[in-house]
Amino acid sequence: MIVYVVIAIVILLILFVISQYNGLVKARNRVKTNWAQIDVQLKKRADLIPNLVETVKGYAKHESSTMEAVIKARNSYVSADSIDGKMEASNQITGALSHLFALSESYPDLKANTNFMALQDELMNLEDKIAYSRQFYNDTVYSYMNKLEMFPSSIIASIFNFEPYGYFEVDEEDKKNVQVKF
Repeated sequence: MIVYVVIAIVILLILFVISQYNGLVKARNRVKTNWAQIDVQLKKRADLIPNLVETVKGYAKHESSTMEAVIKARNSYVSADSIDGKMEASNQITGALSHLFALSESYPDLKANTNFMALQDELMNLEDKIAYSRQFYNDTVYSYMNKLEMFPSSIIASIFNFEPYGYFEVDEEDKKNVQVKF
């Protein structure tokens, strides 16, 4: 009889470990999937930037520092090879684009340009999607991190070396208001 009880306890323990492990894998895969969704949108945004820069160049030739910042931020994103690197580059792009759009206020002809307006609208729509996706990603990371840190799944996570993910946070520079000067 004791043998059956021991076997039952071992089986229950094995099932518990399997259940916790599968829950951690599912949460980790959800984080990766949500990051992939953000990455697709960030790539679309990066692909639109050269067209936007070319449109603006014709109107604001002496604003080269703003253009260079946008191009540099885009190139940083394209060359980033980690999630953290892409997050940082994305924050740089967001800041550079906000300066570029603020710059358009100084050039009425640019604001009236249909190509610029179409690109700006498309980028603004992408920015909204990216903001929503960031929030969804951060919620998923939150759930995953809870699984990593809460007992008893934290034991299974440490045994199987589950690694934490970082939140997609707004850069301090992006929290400041953009100054438009005429």
